[in-house]
Amino acid sequence: MKKIQHLKPIFYFILIGLLINTLSRIIIFFMFKERIQETEDYWYIFPIGLRFDLILLCYLSFLPAVLICLLPDKWLNFFKKFLNIYFILFLFLLLLMEMSTPDFIKQYDTRPNRLFLDYLIYPKEVIGTLIKSYLTSMIVTFIVLGAGLYFAFKHGKKLFYPVANDYKNKLILFLPVAFLLFLGARSSLTSKRPINASNAVFSVNQLTNCVGLNSLYTVAFAAYSIKNEGNSEKMYGKMDINEAYSRVKKYMTAKPEDFTDPNLPLLHIQQPDTVLKRPYNLVVFLQESLGAEFVGSLGGYPLTPELDKLTKDGTLFTNIYCTGTRSVRGIEAVVTGFLPSPSESVVKLSNSQQGFFTLADNLKREGFDTSFIYGGMANFDNMASFFNGNGFENIIDETDFDKDGKKYAFKGTWGYSDEDLAIKANEYFKSKGNKPFFSLMFSTSNHEPFEFPDGRIKQYDKQKNTVKNAMKYADFSIGKFFELAKKEDYFKNTVFIVIADHNTRTFGKHLVPVHKFHIPALIIGPKIAKGKTYDKLCSQIDIPPTLLSLIGVKAEIPTPGRNIFKIPTETKGRSIMQFHDINAFRVDNQVVVLQPFKEPLQFEVTHDTIFKPVKLDPELAKDALAHIVAATDLYKSRKYKLRDQKK
Repeated sequence: MKKIQHLKPIFYFILIGLLINTLSRIIIFFMFKERIQETEDYWYIFPIGLRFDLILLCYLSFLPAVLICLLPDKWLNFFKKFLNIYFILFLFLLLLMEMSTPDFIKQYDTRPNRLFLDYLIYPKEVIGTLIKSYLTSMIVTFIVLGAGLYFAFKHGKKLFYPVANDYKNKLILFLPVAFLLFLGARSSLTSKRPINASNAVFSVNQLTNCVGLNSLYTVAFAAYSIKNEGNSEKMYGKMDINEAYSRVKKYMTAKPEDFTDPNLPLLHIQQPDTVLKRPYNLVVFLQESLGAEFVGSLGGYPLTPELDKLTKDGTLFTNIYCTGTRSVRGIEAVVTGFLPSPSESVVKLSNSQQGFFTLADNLKREGFDTSFIYGGMANFDNMASFFNGNGFENIIDETDFDKDGKKYAFKGTWGYSDEDLAIKANEYFKSKGNKPFFSLMFSTSNHEPFEFPDGRIKQYDKQKNTVKNAMKYADFSIGKFFELAKKEDYFKNTVFIVIADHNTRTFGKHLVPVHKFHIPALIIGPKIAKGKTYDKLCSQIDIPPTLLSLIGVKAEIPTPGRNIFKIPTETKGRSIMQFHDINAFRVDNQVVVLQPFKEPLQFEVTHDTIFKPVKLDPELAKDALAHIVAATDLYKSRKYKLRDQKK
C-alpha cells in the first residue's frame, strides 16, 4: 500500500466524483421514476453511468497523475496548492452541474447541453427567471455547494496533497497508472473511435438515455462539439451533394422549369394565384411556446377562447409541426424557411448574418416596410443582428417601449406584456398609411416565470404564475390585437398568421416526441377561406412560400418548403423535426429517425404517440439524410439567398 500512497489524491478525487454523480443519478431516477421505468432494462442507466463517470474523471485525473508521478517530491511541493485547487474546482463543478440537472430536465427533458451554454450569455433574463421560478432550488443548491466547499477547504490538504514516495517507484508506476487512466478515459481498446454520448443510447426514451450520462460531461461534450457544427457527414452519414438537392426537390411544389440558377440550387420562381399591383400587407404573430395541446380548437386544454373564435375568420392548420424546440428554430423556419441543421440556428451563426434569405429581405425589395416588434430585448439570441442584416428595416423592442413615455400594462422578466405588444404593433401598422408592410411580432408573456398583469383573464389554475394561465393570457392578447386591428383600414388589406415557435416543453418517452412538435397556425386575410381547416401534414418551413403566394407577390425564392395550398391531393404530407441532435423526417405516418453516429431507425406513428418499429425504407432514409446534407451545404456555401441584390 505504501508503494501507491502518492496516488491517494487521485483515488480520493475519483471516489468522491463517483459518489457525487451516483447519488445524483439515484435522485434523478426517483424524481422521474415513472417515466424511466417505462423503458425495458432501465437499470442500464447505472452501469452506463459508471462508465461515463469514469471517462470524465479519468480525463480529469491525467494531468495530476503526470505531475504526481513524474515530478520529484521537492519540485512537487510547488504544485501542492495547485493540485488541491484543481481537484476541488472540478468536484465543485461536478456538484454544481448535478444540482442544476433536475430543474433543467424538468424544462428540457434532457441533461444540460448546448442550451445550458447558450443561456449563460444572457444573465439578466436567466437570473430573473431562476429567482422567480426556481428560488427554492437555488437556495438548496447554494447551501449544498457551500457545505461542499467548507468540507473541501477544511479537509482538502489531507485528501489532495500528494504524499512523498520513492521517486523510482513513482516512475515505475507511472506507465500502468497512465495506461489505466487512458483506458478509463477511452473506455475501450477495441473501438475505432472514443466513446461519446451516443454510446449511452440503449432505448427509444430520450430521458432514460440521458440519465446514464453526467451533466459536466454533457456540457463539456456540447462545448467540444461546437467545432463539428454543421458536419452532417461526420454525424449522420455521407451523400453526394447533387443527390441531396435532387432528393430535397422531390418534396417541393416547384417544378423543374421553375428553378432559375444552378449556382443557387433551390432558387426558383413561385407564382401566386394573382399578381397584385398593390400586394397585401403581411403580419406574422409568432407565439412563444404555444403548443397544440393548449389550444381548444385543436382538442387541447380550453385555454384559447380568443384564438378559437378567430378560427371562424380564417383557415386553421390542424396538422402542422414545428422544426425544433427553441424560439430561434421557430424564427428560422417561419421567417426564412430554412431546414433544421446539425448546427445552431442560422439566427446565431456567422455566415447568415448578412445576405441570408428572409421574408423581410424579399419583401423589402418589393417596396414593403419591414419590421420586427418585440416586447423584450431584441439582442436576445442574436435576433437583432440577424434581422438587421437580413432585410428588417425597423427593430422595435423593449428600449423603444421604455423611451416613448406611455403607460403600459406590465413589464416582466422577459419584457413588456403581450397586450402591450399588440397595442404597439397596431399603432405602428396604422402609421404606414398606404405603404405595404411586413412585420414579425414576437410574444413574450408565455415564458417562464409566466408573468402577466392582473385582471385580464379568469385563471385556469388557482396559482397565478403557471404555464396554463400564461397561455390563457397570451390568448387574451391575441384577441386584443385583432380587436384593435379590425377597427383599422389596414386590416382589410393584410394577411395575418398566428403561429407558435415551439411547444412550452418538449419531452416524451420516444427519441423524438412528435406530439410535442404539434403547434397551431391560423391564417386570416383577404381571399382566405373562413371557418375552414387544412388537415394535411405540413411543417413550419412551408409557411414562407405559402404566405408569399397569398399576398400576391411573384417571388424568386430559395425555400425548400411547399406552397401548402398548391400541394396535389394525392401528395403525402411531410414534416421535419429536430430534438437536440436527433432528427426526425416524417412522411405521412412513417418517421425516419437519424441520430449522430447511429444507423437510421424507422417507425410507424399513430396519434403522434404510438411508435411501432418497422423495417427501414432505404429511400426514405436517404431522403431524410438529404435534407440535413443540403441544409449544411446551403449554409456553408452561402447558397441560401436571393440574387441580384439591389443597392
